[in-house]
Amino acid sequence: MHAYRTHTCGALRATDAGQTVKLSGWVHRKRDHGGLLFVDLRDHYGITQITLHPGWPGYDVVDKARVESVVTIIGEVTARSPETINPNLPTGEVEVFPKDSDAGHGVTLQSAAQELPLPVAGDAEYPEDIRLRYRYLDLRRDRVHANIMLRAKVITSIRNRMVEQGFTEFQTPILTASSPEGARDYLVPSRVHPGKFYALPQAPQMFKQLLMVAGFDRYFQIAPCFRDEDGRADRSPGEFYQLDFEMSFVTQEDVFQAIEPVLHGIFEEFADWQGRGRTVSASPFVRIPYRESMLKYGSDKPDLRNPILISDVSSHFEGSGFGLFAGIVAGGDVVRAIPAPNTADKSRKFFTDMNDWARTEGHAGLGYITQKNGELGGPIAKNHGEEATRKLVEALGLGPNDGIFFAAGKELAAAKLAGAARTRIGTELGLIDESRFEFCWIVDFPMFEYDEDAKKVDFSHNPFSMPQGELEALNTQNPLDILAYQYDIVCNGIELCSGAIRNHKPEIMYKAFEIAGYSQADVDTNFAGMINAFKFGAPPHGGAAPGVDRMVMLLASEPNIREVTLFPLNGKAEDLMMGAPSFPTARQMKELNLRSTAEAPKVAPKVVAPE
Repeated sequence: MHAYRTHTCGALRATDAGQTVKLSGWVHRKRDHGGLLFVDLRDHYGITQITLHPGWPGYDVVDKARVESVVTIIGEVTARSPETINPNLPTGEVEVFPKDSDAGHGVTLQSAAQELPLPVAGDAEYPEDIRLRYRYLDLRRDRVHANIMLRAKVITSIRNRMVEQGFTEFQTPILTASSPEGARDYLVPSRVHPGKFYALPQAPQMFKQLLMVAGFDRYFQIAPCFRDEDGRADRSPGEFYQLDFEMSFVTQEDVFQAIEPVLHGIFEEFADWQGRGRTVSASPFVRIPYRESMLKYGSDKPDLRNPILISDVSSHFEGSGFGLFAGIVAGGDVVRAIPAPNTADKSRKFFTDMNDWARTEGHAGLGYITQKNGELGGPIAKNHGEEATRKLVEALGLGPNDGIFFAAGKELAAAKLAGAARTRIGTELGLIDESRFEFCWIVDFPMFEYDEDAKKVDFSHNPFSMPQGELEALNTQNPLDILAYQYDIVCNGIELCSGAIRNHKPEIMYKAFEIAGYSQADVDTNFAGMINAFKFGAPPHGGAAPGVDRMVMLLASEPNIREVTLFPLNGKAEDLMMGAPSFPTARQMKELNLRSTAEAPKVAPKVVAPE
């Protein structure tokens, strides 16, 4: 008999009754029923009930052991009586009665657990700092354990699907050169080159393009990416993973046709995870130009489960009796309308709370019109006039009990406020169907945007993208009118993927960076490896990089990406379990030729009590 187990804790069934088995695992729960002791023994695979009577082999060992102690059980599998069967467990038709045998003692304590700082059994919520400090205990809990196993299965499925599509997996460097890609780099000092630093890659962007230049036709990897940026619900501080891929001699359409079956297949495969019965939008995914998305949804990450559509109603307020909006439109700015369906039964507080919320978000406010059986209400309707307001309602296609909210101001600011309001209204009115995964492509991103702070034109998306119209567009068009072969995949309001057809011609790259205020010398310095490679024959190529963490977060229906990450950092980018970041020793600093302006905290000397 094996030293620790003949079966896992999830393997035994009624057909195993009568067998002598050996199981090992953690004491998940103990229940003392008047001397009859029931133990749920748990391992990675499941739970088996162990039943002990006082005086039986191992009873005292288990009785004294705390939960989460590790034990080995030798015993006989016995079928439960019909009234004691547990239908919620795959092993629920049997129990194991420990007994001493030639193979060993009925119960052997392998490792005793101390009192737990974080209970494993149950679904109670615990503070994040406790969960992350004792992450190895947190990972034993059913929900988190299942999430991590889902992640592993998703990654396996991704790999299989990419190989089936003709992609080959390669690994790109972790120690590389710093480059201006939008976020702060993590820098690694070089011991052998004093004063110089490596950078951890924000993404394998340049390496995957160089692979195409090197003649490898279809690349992918589950790539670690490192960015020194603040965390949020859908973004890990420090480190994240993406399905990075690139293809040679392809158009934008070729990229779509390669990755859509992979993502659609993944979500269909796991849509019913844990019996959730969710649906996935049909392929091909709907394609929405960036400007249309900003108008209709107020976002380039639209949640298509929300039926609310935003409309530009600026023309309705030209010369209007509502002076505030009339003045905004006369000044060249916009007014956007966000319907609030079936809100006749909502009190005035619902509308004023929305207005107050907009102000807390830094906006001037969120105007509104109410309707109850066609009767108009609110100060905008009163000042705009009944006839003009009814024309507005009719133009929006609204019913007699639909309200309207308004966002007004500069176009981008109004769009963003309208988009945030659309999300908030859809959530509060229960309009978002949680049982659906709705995908879309956002296409035709602007190549450039105007940076109000820097007072200059800058790249709006990816500086390595091919402008639509190539060099001619850069030479002849207003930079703010130039579109790029750039695209995102969005699911349920979460950006899963960003990509582009790449700029593979040096003359186009130099010109694009010139428009954004960079000299040829800047390009040659900051992107030396790639620009030099392009001068030796580069194929047209393109790709994208769907976020693995975000895919799993959506499939697991988790609100925070840390719930699907094995050992995440906290919101301050700290590893509470391992104590990182930490102060280096003086010797380490000397070896790296570094000095720090930050002082390590002084540790108080230990006080030794006199003997």
